[in-house]
Amino acid sequence: MDLGIRGRNAIVCAASRGLGKACALSLAREGVNITMMARTKEVLEAAAKEIRDATGVRVTAVAGDVTTEAGRAALLAACPAPDILVNNAGGPPPGDFREWDRDTWVKALDANMIAPILLIRATVDGMIARRFGRVVNITSSAVKHPIDILGLSNGARTGLTGFVAGLARKTVSHNVTINNLLPGPFDTDRLRSTIAIQAKTSGRTVEEVVRDRHRATPAGRFGDPAEFGELCAFVCSAHAGFITGGNFLIDGGTYPGTL
Repeated sequence: MDLGIRGRNAIVCAASRGLGKACALSLAREGVNITMMARTKEVLEAAAKEIRDATGVRVTAVAGDVTTEAGRAALLAACPAPDILVNNAGGPPPGDFREWDRDTWVKALDANMIAPILLIRATVDGMIARRFGRVVNITSSAVKHPIDILGLSNGARTGLTGFVAGLARKTVSHNVTINNLLPGPFDTDRLRSTIAIQAKTSGRTVEEVVRDRHRATPAGRFGDPAEFGELCAFVCSAHAGFITGGNFLIDGGTYPGTL
């Protein structure tokens, strides 16, 4: 299927590895020019080269922290008029809420709620004027199925979801959609670090935790980031103009509810 977005311009945040990188690669395969940001320059440049070599599209790498004003300014200077915005940031650390002070909460909100909202604010009016825009926020399955040790993520990402629910209904008549993708257990560095903590705190080996996690997932495995990237590309496509305010759970059937 031709997704109808060849020649469009996309910003993809936290795109040097994991789900962000997968989204950037899937969009690039559809002919979308990519401006990608991450904090570690060497890893980011390597990912940009990989995507550039694989697809032939224009790929611009901007090293910086999207949670800061300076980082967002650099990103928007490199791509001032994006047609597609993929908001993403590394999740806050796991732990017990008793350990988290106000500064810890503010940092989590800055990364996983406020930074995406500020990027939407900076780009949505241009999308409306051009009558095409696709905003995708990478959140978490924890929005629907909270994970006890990820309270910072549960709170911040659910706050973003509530904000998007209102705004998405105001922009869709201009062919600007805003949706959220809710990943479950994907084989990423983030998941591996969480598993390592679970193994340490429970006295089990990493292999035992992985085996138990596979058993708890109806699909019997972790997700491949490429599967996530392809869903992102479709939600950003010209064919998805009637889809807005959605929360797309992609978790191998882990969430047990009907809604």
